Amino acid sequence: MAGPQSLSLVLLLPLLLPLGPNRCAVAQRCPQACVCDNPRRHVACRHQNLTEVPTAIPELTQRLDLQGNMLKEIPPAAFRDLPHLTHLDLRRCQVELVAEGAFRGLGRLLLLNLASNRLRALPQEALDGLGSLQRLELAGNLLEELRPGTFGALGAVTTLNLAHNALVYLPAMAFQGLVRARWLQLSHNALSVLAPEALAGLPALRRLSLHHNELQALPGAALSQARGLARLELGHNPFTYTGEEDGLALPGLRELRLDHGALQALDARAFARCPRLHTLDLRGNQLDALPPLQGPGQLRRLRLQGNPLWCGCRARPLLEWLARARVRSDGACWGPRRLRGEALDALRPSDLRCPRPGAEEEEEAEELKAARPRAPGDAPGEEAGAAGPCPRTCVCVPESRHSSCEGRGLQAVPRGFPNDTQLLDLRRNRFPVVPQAAFPGLGRLVSLHLQHCGLTELEAGALAGLDSLIYLYLSDNRLSGLSAAALEGAPRLGYLYLERNRFVRMPGAALLALPSLFSLHLQDNALDHLAPGDLAGGRALRWLYLSGNRLARVSPGALGPARELEKLHLDRNQLGEVPTEALEGLPALLELQLSGNPLGALRDGAFRPVGRSLQHLFLNSSGLEQISPGAFSGLGPRLRSLHLQKNQLQTLPALPGLGELELVDLSGNPFHCDCQLLPLHRWLAGLNLRVGATCATPPSARGQRVKAAAAVFEACPGQAARKAKRTPAPRPGAWGTPTKGRRQRANKEYKGLEGHGL
Repeated sequence: MAGPQSLSLVLLLPLLLPLGPNRCAVAQRCPQACVCDNPRRHVACRHQNLTEVPTAIPELTQRLDLQGNMLKEIPPAAFRDLPHLTHLDLRRCQVELVAEGAFRGLGRLLLLNLASNRLRALPQEALDGLGSLQRLELAGNLLEELRPGTFGALGAVTTLNLAHNALVYLPAMAFQGLVRARWLQLSHNALSVLAPEALAGLPALRRLSLHHNELQALPGAALSQARGLARLELGHNPFTYTGEEDGLALPGLRELRLDHGALQALDARAFARCPRLHTLDLRGNQLDALPPLQGPGQLRRLRLQGNPLWCGCRARPLLEWLARARVRSDGACWGPRRLRGEALDALRPSDLRCPRPGAEEEEEAEELKAARPRAPGDAPGEEAGAAGPCPRTCVCVPESRHSSCEGRGLQAVPRGFPNDTQLLDLRRNRFPVVPQAAFPGLGRLVSLHLQHCGLTELEAGALAGLDSLIYLYLSDNRLSGLSAAALEGAPRLGYLYLERNRFVRMPGAALLALPSLFSLHLQDNALDHLAPGDLAGGRALRWLYLSGNRLARVSPGALGPARELEKLHLDRNQLGEVPTEALEGLPALLELQLSGNPLGALRDGAFRPVGRSLQHLFLNSSGLEQISPGAFSGLGPRLRSLHLQKNQLQTLPALPGLGELELVDLSGNPFHCDCQLLPLHRWLAGLNLRVGATCATPPSARGQRVKAAAAVFEACPGQAARKAKRTPAPRPGAWGTPTKGRRQRANKEYKGLEGHGL
């Protein structure tokens, strides 16, 4: 009990403390460069040129504003003395590095704002300790990649903002752990590739913003992983066509924005698997016609403003459908001349004349030049509104900065494209050689398509001046080699597509000219050997695709220079064994494809060199008859998927070290269900996964699932005693058996997060 002197001090203490808004928690001062608001527990240290997080911040502070300083680095446990923080603002602090564990101790933080900094990467554990975080702002940084697991500790986040970064691709499971995320913002990046499972693990996602990217085709397979999407924003991407084959299947989608792209055609069943689609935004594209859409029965609004719609006879089915389905549209006619400017929803089918066969086509050919921004055959400067030059046989679209000469029978690379062209499509022409300086004035070009052109050579300096080029498509040609001199001039080239050519050796010398090469595609060529030095220029390489070649050997050290390699595809080759020694020195490898090789057997430690990093292993259709008990030793808890389907396995050892697997496929193997298979049966019984393993023999067990065939193994030694053991019932309140109070708290927290989301 406190004495009289102690009581006197307590009574006098308020009189001894300074008064006013700068007074913070009792017996604590406010840092000199900051302003403290004690009643609200706010501290602001804005624009003070601070180079580190200030000390002596009151412990009870809930909101800390540090924006506009010069922190550069957030060290480990930088805020450990502020456990009550709920809002932390680090905008415009020139942050270049967030160390692992930087925010540990902030278990109550709800908002973390790291926008407008200089972050190029996030370490795997940079965001650990933020279990209550609901909103994470990372917009306006320099992020070029997202590593799976980065957001694994953010199970409460409802909004993640990654807009205005430099992302070029999304890997599989990029957002794993964000089980309550409702809005994901990825706009204003350079995304062109989404892995099929990039959006897997986002069950609560309702809104996805992907506008202002470089997606050249609708990534339907990836988008369909987010089954709960209600709003999808894909505007300002260079799509030219969308059809049912894109595979977009979103049963709950209500609003889809495909505005201001380069759409020239839309299939009637493009959105057939989006039955609840209500609003479709197609403004600012190049659509001159549109079929009646099949499938989205709840469509009520179709936005077509800014398209060169031709309101001739062939538009009659569209008008009839709009009236029948009661769909409101805001498009206007660009032709024919008598209907130019007429609102589409004001026209009746009878307003469209259907003249003699062929007459409408003639009329359209004459008028379309004036109606469309640019059409084939236009000479430079012919139209008063022409945005710039364009070769006569090509189409140049100023709005999307795309130029196309696809399939025009050209014998040489044309010149005279607009200087701001970002995508140039020269596919399906006939020029065997790309000469020196073939693309003058195209310093802003990002994507160059030269597929199916019969190419046999790129001359030295062919890509000179293409400083912004990131994607180069040379697939389906007759190339057997590439020189470094041919590729000089494109220092930012990140994606090189060489599938289905005539390469017999890796073009190693050419890689030396590509310091930024991220992804190399050499599928379906004739490579038979990978030797040391072949990847000497691939130090930045992350994805290497060598599927469908004739590789019988990968020498030790051949892959060594590519230390950052994450994805290696060696499937459909002639490898007789796992190239274990060649996998040495690949500490970042996440995915290894070996399916379709004549492996036959797996020896002990086959994957040990990549055991600490590997997440996905494909060994299906490899003729496997035997797997040694230690074949997967070294593969630890990081392995997420194991594909062993369609082999010749009659038995398989248990795999107790692979306890974190999310997918195991053992289907299509002729398992012999006897006591030798008992360890596998027990291991599978402990997995909450469907594995597809069935018994082929003996006849009495044929067709039964190995996991569930308990009767087959009852007579095995030790099984009866094991079955007799009783498992004690779990105690009330034990882990896995939540008490009533724990369930109520969990439901309350979840409802609170639902209310916070968008």
